[in-house]
Amino acid sequence: MEYSPGSTTRLQPEVMPSKSPKSRKSKKSKNNPHTKQPSSESKESLAENMAQLLDVTIAGISAVQTVVPSDLAKGVLGTVASILITVKSVIKNKSDFRAIVKKCKTIGEILKRATKDTTDDNLPGYLAHALSELHSSVNDINNKVVPKKEQRWLKSFFLVTIDREQITGWEKDIDSALKLFDTEALAGIAMRVEDVAGIVTRVEEVVSRLDSNPTSVNVLKCQPIEPPSRPSMFYGRDDLVAELTTLVVNGEHIALIGPGGMGKSSLAKAILHEPLIIDKFADRRFFMAYDDLDPSTITFETFMTHFAGALGIEITGADPLRPISTFLRSASALVVLDNAETFEEASALSALEKIPPAIANIANIPGVVLILTSRSRRNAPNVGWIMKDMPPLDLSSAERLFFQTYPRARCSESEEEIKDLLRELDFHPLSINLLAHTAQQNDWSPAILLKRWNNRHSAVLNPGKGKLQSLSDTMQLSLNSPSIQALGEDGRRTLAIIAFLPQGLNDNLASDLLPSLQEVDTICDVLRMQSLVYRQDNFIKVLAPIRHYVQDSLPLPDSTCLREIRTFYYRTVQQCSKEQDGHANIIISDHFNIERVVAFDLAHIPEETYRACPKFLDCLRWHLPRPTTLTPAILNVVENSSTYKLKASCLWRLGWLYITLSQLTDAMKIFKAAEALYLATGNHEMVAECVIESADAYRCQGRFIQSQQLLEGFQRSESWEYLSEPTKSQVWYFLDDARMYTFTTSADELFVKFSDSEDHFIGLSSEIWHWRAKHYYRQDIVQVNERLKDLLLQCTCTRVCFARRDALEGLAEVAFCEGRLSEAMDILQKIIQMFEGERSDAALWYTALKAVVASKQGDHALARELIYKVPESSQFFELRSAFVFLHRSYCLACIELTAGAYDKAESHFIATIEGCDIQEQLDFKAYSKRGLGEIAFVRGDFALAAGYFTEIRSLCIEMGVPLRHLYSCDPFCVLPDRFSGWTLFLEGQSPFANIM
Repeated sequence: MEYSPGSTTRLQPEVMPSKSPKSRKSKKSKNNPHTKQPSSESKESLAENMAQLLDVTIAGISAVQTVVPSDLAKGVLGTVASILITVKSVIKNKSDFRAIVKKCKTIGEILKRATKDTTDDNLPGYLAHALSELHSSVNDINNKVVPKKEQRWLKSFFLVTIDREQITGWEKDIDSALKLFDTEALAGIAMRVEDVAGIVTRVEEVVSRLDSNPTSVNVLKCQPIEPPSRPSMFYGRDDLVAELTTLVVNGEHIALIGPGGMGKSSLAKAILHEPLIIDKFADRRFFMAYDDLDPSTITFETFMTHFAGALGIEITGADPLRPISTFLRSASALVVLDNAETFEEASALSALEKIPPAIANIANIPGVVLILTSRSRRNAPNVGWIMKDMPPLDLSSAERLFFQTYPRARCSESEEEIKDLLRELDFHPLSINLLAHTAQQNDWSPAILLKRWNNRHSAVLNPGKGKLQSLSDTMQLSLNSPSIQALGEDGRRTLAIIAFLPQGLNDNLASDLLPSLQEVDTICDVLRMQSLVYRQDNFIKVLAPIRHYVQDSLPLPDSTCLREIRTFYYRTVQQCSKEQDGHANIIISDHFNIERVVAFDLAHIPEETYRACPKFLDCLRWHLPRPTTLTPAILNVVENSSTYKLKASCLWRLGWLYITLSQLTDAMKIFKAAEALYLATGNHEMVAECVIESADAYRCQGRFIQSQQLLEGFQRSESWEYLSEPTKSQVWYFLDDARMYTFTTSADELFVKFSDSEDHFIGLSSEIWHWRAKHYYRQDIVQVNERLKDLLLQCTCTRVCFARRDALEGLAEVAFCEGRLSEAMDILQKIIQMFEGERSDAALWYTALKAVVASKQGDHALARELIYKVPESSQFFELRSAFVFLHRSYCLACIELTAGAYDKAESHFIATIEGCDIQEQLDFKAYSKRGLGEIAFVRGDFALAAGYFTEIRSLCIEMGVPLRHLYSCDPFCVLPDRFSGWTLFLEGQSPFANIM
């Protein structure tokens, strides 16, 4: 945050040159042949003296502007400095401005004293009136002088002359305004007429000296200005301040680098006021602000004059570095060079050649420590800088900064949304400060603030003028720097692309993505040098506020760049497969960027995008399953006969991505939309696939009745008659899967319709599940075991790997139920080995079942280890598959319950229920309610237990599962027999006889 209140500091008694009589030569004397004309050498000396006088005055005005607390006074001084800078850079008859320069210096002295300890809020009326009149006068002059800059450019860089009579009129206007300060009413603030007279006298002395000795500039040695105050609103930098303070005390030179608004200046000011710094450097702590200078006009002399002015020392002779060095060698000193990009980007050759060596010489003085703040990384060479990139704030500090200015949002219903907004701003201090002030000044409610941000983005961050009041202004400072201007249009094109891509530009792929920008690597280096971009994880990125500004203010990436990016990414997508190869690595590294391009193209060129979109969704599902922002982009595309099939294909792949993520409710909605499009095109086979996936999603949620009803209804639809036999067999297979849980059909009738199908996989899977159903229906377990072993032997080819898994899982369940626990562990391990490295979600699932078996064996430590020790390759799926999370959470709860750790078990059961509510999962919710009921029963809280068991009854009705068959199809989920509360509840026995 670039914010620091004005400080009440000592007055710098700099003196101001007065106008020499020689400057008032009449036209007559000029043209009189008998008048001795000055030599060319003398003219050059006088011009140089005037330029030096302007530099001294500008530096003094700028120094005073830094410390006066009144914004009105700051405005006057800023306008005065603008006038003098214009005179210096574009006016030919500079010598005619000597009186103006004297009066400007007087203005600085007067305002420094008159407004000491006085802000705009407590200005006396007479003083406010005097300041307003003075402001009006200098504004009138500025408005007539500044346009001369444009006039100069129109005249091919020739200097511009201003009429002497007009200048004399301006002198009188300033005198009139200054008389308002020369009153008895101002005596109370230590502003006496004698003071002004004394100031004028000293100025005249200096000017006289200038006129008599044109080869030197003598500024009376005076007391240096105190450093600016420590920022009052400065959060989240304590550790950084401590770290940098230690480095400074140890003599290290620091370069604070970062984009505008990151708080570089505030950090430097805070360091200046650290106790260790004050102890070491005492009153030799100097702050030199260069932000008021123009890089296009700054010279070595200007730089050194500014430097000396902040030190408050005398410059003599032709070498300004000598007195500065002499002064700094006298004792230890800490010097802050603020906004160093101003002189680092200087256009003048003298500045580029002389300033860096001068800084290096100063840095080499024993006892001198430099802190440099800059947007540029082009820092002076031959200095042992310790570079520190300014980090953004953390969330806590960002909140403190925002709510301190805008407390209304702290306790509002939108507090969490405000926090999300702060994240969206990348915790950029200036943007947060501007946002809070804008909301506070406009008296916006938090809801209105969020609405304004969503509608206007970076425009909300421009409440005022100047780099501390406008994101736009601080951005323009960077974009207008000579280095960026030298890049031409390609610089802005590259910046627009970086802002367009949410991850930024892949540094390793930049030339492949943008072949038409042959210098893209060099351009990125310059943008980074100016802190407009930064490198992170091989990407060239921009901070969010900069991205918003670029997107709102610069044109979209041009068609050539977009076409090149699209070509590269889409080619990578088409060549990607399930194999983890180079193409997959690009998908993984650039997935958000590819998603952005696809979403953009769907809105602008959908017909060209529908072929890439489905494949990209497959790539995500294979290599990086995650939620995607493409859902609304796909759904919002206008449908027509030419896009039905392509859009349906996108939706089909999107549904599968949601299935992978266990977002089953969303998946069903997507499949329903795809089903309608396939039906419109007459593709009944894909209609059936969509129905089957939706029905299976219902089954996975424990909604067995809904799954059964959906499939039975489909069998009565018109599409049924158009289906192939294999597709019909799939429908029957999934229908029997749902009916198995509801116990509405005998086991003998389940999975038999296509057990002899010509399709080996369908026939084999049907037969395996037929015998597993017999086990669930409590038929001959020995016969079930033998038949599953026989069927396992038939699972020999890769195509039937899932049938092999189903057979092994059935055998593990039989072993578990018969008490052959070691055998059950071994069988489950075989399943895990089948999927390790390929389907990590399956490996996690069956590892959790192994933990349940270990717990039943009494090895609770091993059980916990199996649950908690997730292989690194599987952690990705653990975080993204809600179904796997719920399964493992429930298994862990069962393990703790079996171990007698009821508090832990209760916590895990509750977590599972909360997850089930989010995922609309009924079966694990019922199982977990049973667990909580048993814990309440063990604790003797029978009323609470009865409450849980009653809820299970409602859940069973919703699922379509008979109460006594709650666990019949999930043997590994059954709780140990010693937990009998549920059984007693169902039988109405004590203690539930009276409760029920």
